[in-house]
This record gives sequence, C-alpha cells and structure tokens, in this order.
Amino acid sequence: MNIQIFGKQKCSDTKKAERFFKERNIKFQFIDIAKYGISKGEYQSIKIAVGGSMEDLINKKSKEFVNQHIAYLSSESDVEERLLANPAMFNTPIVRNGKMATVGYQSNVWAGWIG
Repeated sequence: MNIQIFGKQKCSDTKKAERFFKERNIKFQFIDIAKYGISKGEYQSIKIAVGGSMEDLINKKSKEFVNQHIAYLSSESDVEERLLANPAMFNTPIVRNGKMATVGYQSNVWAGWIG
C-alpha cells in the first residue's frame, strides 16, 4: 500500500486522515498541497480516479476560488490552469493509493483499501 495524502497543514479533515492511517500503523507520505502544489500528471491521475470531474476537487468556499473569479471562466482548461497555479483551491485531503483516490475525509473507502 502506497498512501499519499495531499493536504493543508491547518485543514482538520487532513489531520483526521493522517490520524486514520497512523492509528492503523500504515505509512503514508504527506504533501502540503498549498506549499508544493500538484503536478499536472498527478492532477490528471487523481481526476480520473475520482470519476473524471474536476468539480469534486475544487473548494468553492476558498478565498482563492473567489479571488480568481473561477465561477466566470467558461473553459475547463482555463479552470484547470488556475487550479494548478493556485493549489489552495483544492478540496483536501486528497488521498491516493496507487490508481485509486478520494477527495475529502472518506474513512469508509480507506478501510476498504486496507481489507
């Protein structure tokens, strides 16, 4: 099992995700998405794993979402460019296990990964 948690330091759901895996002695890699961002390839892989829609990946309540005027962009590629350039707009945590991924706190799904 190769768990990656893309999250933010001050996000309570990210902390709960870390605790979920720590309590089960499962090693994971934490990536501070606000600090380091996410590559376009990783983004595409996660987007496919969560159903092919970027809607679940965007935190529409974030200050960055409002400041970037994302709601007024018509092209999906324009939205994706802004999202990748401003990673604070991502919903967190994004938890990836190989080709599988979840957005938000999804302990029931992660429990299924463990078996």
